[in-house]
Amino acid sequence: MNRTEQPAPATPVHSCFTLRFSSTPRRARLARRLCGERLDAWGIPYGSDAHDVLSLLVSELATNAVIHGHMTGRDFRVHLLALSATDAATLTIRVEVTDTRGDRLPKPPATPAARAGEPTADSAGTGGRGLFLVEALADRWGCVQRPDGPGKTVWAEYTAATSATVVAVARYGPSDAPS
Repeated sequence: MNRTEQPAPATPVHSCFTLRFSSTPRRARLARRLCGERLDAWGIPYGSDAHDVLSLLVSELATNAVIHGHMTGRDFRVHLLALSATDAATLTIRVEVTDTRGDRLPKPPATPAARAGEPTADSAGTGGRGLFLVEALADRWGCVQRPDGPGKTVWAEYTAATSATVVAVARYGPSDAPS
């Protein structure tokens, strides 16, 4: 897996999905469920390995935004992008989660044992394994400072096989989401 500080190179976007959520565990679960529905609509069906991996990536990044990026009264944003791939049967899905806490940046695992997912003395508690999962499952991931305000965006990319043609670009926000 490849961690980088730079966003992916410019690639044509087939579809995108963006929503803001209040910074609570309940909203992190809602983000995962809504992104799961969108992935299914994009041709990555429920129950497929790709759907499960992408749902886990959304879940981990959203949970990290709630736990580590929480600031009272501030929301987090989830942005999914379906990027063009070299062939028509695959899509690269980019998951971006933005929070308003720019002082707590994620760090990659520090030791080879940690990179392999083996517990270390520091990770004996209940938390701290989310980025291990992101690093293990994502093709690429990274973190960038928000250009439009305080905070950061943590992103992960995963290339998935699709079962249907991707729908045209659809943007949904808090005010224009379908009922």
